[in-house]
Amino acid sequence: MDLTAEIRQRIDKSILCWLATSSSNNIPNVSPKEIFSAYNSNQIIIANIASPESIINIRQNQNVCVSFIDILVQKGFQVKGTAKIIESTDSEFSNMEKILLKMTGGKFPFSSIINVIVEKAKPIIAPKYILYPETTEEQQIESAKKAYGIE
Repeated sequence: MDLTAEIRQRIDKSILCWLATSSSNNIPNVSPKEIFSAYNSNQIIIANIASPESIINIRQNQNVCVSFIDILVQKGFQVKGTAKIIESTDSEFSNMEKILLKMTGGKFPFSSIINVIVEKAKPIIAPKYILYPETTEEQQIESAKKAYGIE
């Protein structure tokens, strides 16, 4: 599945994503990730900064879910797919690393990258948009700013 322009826009506007993995014994793990980006037409790459359990789980079970939202607009996506660990010795590491290093400014070292091949995606939307369809994104932003104490 290709990442649409809307999905890419939501990735760019999201501060964190949450990576859900599961061990071979079906024990779930959800971990927030700060350094991530769309890559090629159907992939999301995530820097492995401090994610030992996520890495272990992916080596046992490649099925993953990544969720991200723009916290002010309160819209985003949940994507599901398969992940693989890209090591610094792998040929594709260098191209992926360049994108993620721009985001870290070199301040967060990482020796591997989680590469998620997206198979399906569905929107995440705040219930207010559904319960009150007249809600605009601008109104939602103002409401979220108040809730989060942002001026």
